[in-house]
Amino acid sequence: MNTDNIHSIYFLGIGGIGMSALARYFLWQGKSVSGYDRAETPLTRQLEAEGAKIHYREDPTLIPVNLDLVVYTPAVPANHSEFTILRGRQVPIFKRAEILGFISASIPTIAVAGTHGKTTVTSIIAHIFKTADIEFSAFMGGISTNYNTNFLGSKNPDWIIAEADEYDRSFLHLKPRIAIVTSMDPDHLDIYGSYEKLHESFRLFTENVSKDGNVIVHSSLEKLARNHSGRMDYALGAKADLSLSDVKLSQGKYYCKLNFRNRNYDFEFSVPGRYNLENAVAAAAASMAAGISWDFIQQALSTYRGVKRRFEIHVNRPDRVYVDDYAHHPNEIKACISAAREFFPGKKLTGIFQPHLFSRTKDFADGFAEALDQFDEAILMPVYPARELPIEGVGSELIFQKLKNKNKWLIKDRDLLKFVEDHDFEILITMGAGDIDQFVEPIKERLEL
Repeated sequence: MNTDNIHSIYFLGIGGIGMSALARYFLWQGKSVSGYDRAETPLTRQLEAEGAKIHYREDPTLIPVNLDLVVYTPAVPANHSEFTILRGRQVPIFKRAEILGFISASIPTIAVAGTHGKTTVTSIIAHIFKTADIEFSAFMGGISTNYNTNFLGSKNPDWIIAEADEYDRSFLHLKPRIAIVTSMDPDHLDIYGSYEKLHESFRLFTENVSKDGNVIVHSSLEKLARNHSGRMDYALGAKADLSLSDVKLSQGKYYCKLNFRNRNYDFEFSVPGRYNLENAVAAAAASMAAGISWDFIQQALSTYRGVKRRFEIHVNRPDRVYVDDYAHHPNEIKACISAAREFFPGKKLTGIFQPHLFSRTKDFADGFAEALDQFDEAILMPVYPARELPIEGVGSELIFQKLKNKNKWLIKDRDLLKFVEDHDFEILITMGAGDIDQFVEPIKERLEL
């Protein structure tokens, strides 16, 4: 598909983080962009300010008459009334991932996949390329703190940098020159049915990488892409093609050495969490494979400021700290807690968690309980259902009953702010991939009083 001949695009689910990046791409190209989403958010308001026409009521009469393309997210139900009407029109309809595949088909692409870490790695690579003054377009699954957007564009990009989403096998539409796989923990089992099928999908993704390219994988993924000649692995301290040594934390900043091909490269990095150091190594590996010199990589790593909702510190006082994080998988919760313990040693940690999806809650109830037990205090909110219908017997109570921690609470959304007002915190962390982010500013206001 040649998008040059497309002038009017309609997005069904325009407020999603991946969809909004694509909407920004077309807005940036001067196209007419409109769409539907079920709720107004800061992100949709930003899109409207950038020129998109968005409505928040499911109403087919609000769909523009003349359209050249419809883009939808798999999160939209098949029986959605606007979806039904659009399928009846003589207009091309594609998933977001398919459009991203069309855009990147003729341009060398760096695709970042993995059940955790891909947004951070993608945004670090984009920041490295920006620092090196290379022409590129980047589609990120989160808002870069450095640039306050999830899309960075160039009129004539030499590279596409794209977050490669495993959900619904979306990443199989990409044919990258360089691919990164950060992790393959069980997730999206409502789509895949089994971990084996998820693993198979990642294998197919790495097989899409060009033969003269590179596949960069975490060292724990020993069997993945074993036959690719450009395979490299990375790790924090373990033996790998790229590894770190002499890691020191001082005054909120890491100082490290990257070991690669019998050379040591010094750098500093200020985003909390050892897992983010690994993300930095993966991003550096991809950037070196793309031909960027270490001087630019080193400079970018030292000035990288993170991604919104990835261990994002909103209040940082000697007596009180408030962090918000996107963690929605047991391993992500554990990593977040580990980062907090390292950066704020000896402090009481309180976590507020909103489970995302009934299916994920059912699949990982034991894992969530084990992870949340690492907090000194744990608060559970109701499950955010997103695209799903309820599952009998599945809710936050399922996790709550498995918690061994006696300092635990189960509270409704409407009671959250009152709880925050009445409770004493040292380190408070809110976590989840649902709408818990809507509480961040009100919580911040109360904690700053």
